[in-house]
Amino acid sequence: MRILFLGDIVGRPGRHAVADRLPGLRERWRLDCVVINGENAAGGFGITESICDEILQAGADAVTLGNHSFDQREALVFIARQPRLIRPANYPPGTPGRGATVIETARGARVLVVNVMGRLYLDPLDDPFTAADRELEACPLGAAADAVLVDVHAEATSEKQAMAHFLDGRASLVVGTHTHAPTGDHRILPGGTAYLSDAGMCGDYDSILGMQKDEPVRRFLQKTPGSRLEAATGEGTLCGVAVETDDATGLAKRVWAVRLGPHLEETWPREWD
Repeated sequence: MRILFLGDIVGRPGRHAVADRLPGLRERWRLDCVVINGENAAGGFGITESICDEILQAGADAVTLGNHSFDQREALVFIARQPRLIRPANYPPGTPGRGATVIETARGARVLVVNVMGRLYLDPLDDPFTAADRELEACPLGAAADAVLVDVHAEATSEKQAMAHFLDGRASLVVGTHTHAPTGDHRILPGGTAYLSDAGMCGDYDSILGMQKDEPVRRFLQKTPGSRLEAATGEGTLCGVAVETDDATGLAKRVWAVRLGPHLEETWPREWD
């Protein structure tokens, strides 16, 4: 199975990059499943129903979220009727939405997608390790799922790596999101799980984490209240990770970083071309 995961969409540049490139990539790479983190898609803060629909129509099979899940208040309502939009599974009981979903591919394969959020330097939610374990116990790889993808939305690399080793051998891919900076440590762990500490963002990299540069710089210099952060407006870059799984086990056989667009060195799974 061929799986593509793309990091946090930040504002209009990220949405345009996905809309412009993803349909062609699905066909060119013969992708079975595409998952995208969309928690910054609405101007950098949260997601709206129309934007979620736009991402799904561009070719995503599921959209994950994070600490900005409900910055747009309408998400509290529409997330309940959109099964392909998931928020972190370790939100407290009673939070609208769900923390996992199963995608059926065009070939009839089942892909479990799980979203959890770290607790180091972020909101102190419920234990993400317990939440991830619960979701994988309910839909185990090789039995109820042909592939398992886990988006760990977290600040600390140590927490992401710990989650990956905790789930090694039980997931096809564990990938970090949230920092908006792609890391170069993509690899397959001893148990067969592909891992990347952070997928980066889909957005304008001539920015500060996808935002226009002036206000963030001013805040560091002056430490005083200022204007609202605004998403950058330049050309967006796609960032993420591509994984090829073994049909017999659902574990990873190969993994590649994906970066397509300006400002960063481009890379992609050339073996798929």
